[in-house]
Amino acid sequence: MATHLDLEEQEQLDQLKAFWKQYGNLITWVITLVLAGFAAWNGWTWWQRDQAVKAAAMYEELDRAVQAGDADKAGRVFGDLKERYPKTTYTAQAAMQAAKLQYDKGQAEAARASLAWAADNAADDEYRELARLRLAGLQMEAKQFAEAAKTLDAIKLPEFTALQADRRGDMFVLQAKPELARAEYQKAYAAMNSKQDYRRLIEAKLATLGVASADMPASGAAK
Repeated sequence: MATHLDLEEQEQLDQLKAFWKQYGNLITWVITLVLAGFAAWNGWTWWQRDQAVKAAAMYEELDRAVQAGDADKAGRVFGDLKERYPKTTYTAQAAMQAAKLQYDKGQAEAARASLAWAADNAADDEYRELARLRLAGLQMEAKQFAEAAKTLDAIKLPEFTALQADRRGDMFVLQAKPELARAEYQKAYAAMNSKQDYRRLIEAKLATLGVASADMPASGAAK
């Protein structure tokens, strides 16, 4: 019986050796790739956390500059943020903050540049769309109507449809095109939730263009 078991074990051992000889390298590579992937994932997660912590510290520095009304320093800190941590949410927020302060301090060109960066590079879709709305407003103020139209055309998220149309209406008013402005304001009014206070402002804009309250379009987003 012992001899039989020894022979059976030897046969199993030989089969295992043959299997390992045929598939051993493949198994080793698969295990290596799995472990490498796991290590890479952990490394990527750690790197993201590290980037966010460092970006947060720089954002706090920018926020202090904004509170102090130092547009030049805010611009410098934002420049460092977009160079070192362009894909963090903090950098998108910094672009908005820097642009507002730059505009308030009479640095309109710098404000447009900050918003243009966010419109093209912010990691979050909503931040990009918001930056485009604000950028279009500054471009319109500078009478850069062709650029403003392109900026507004780039807005694609449906939740920004009403604000996009409202901003287009403003642009047509500045261009003395009341019929086009009226159509855009009506589109904005219809797309905006009836409970939003901003809708009253659009209603006032329509009133200045001769549209009575009874003629206001129904809201498709009313709830």
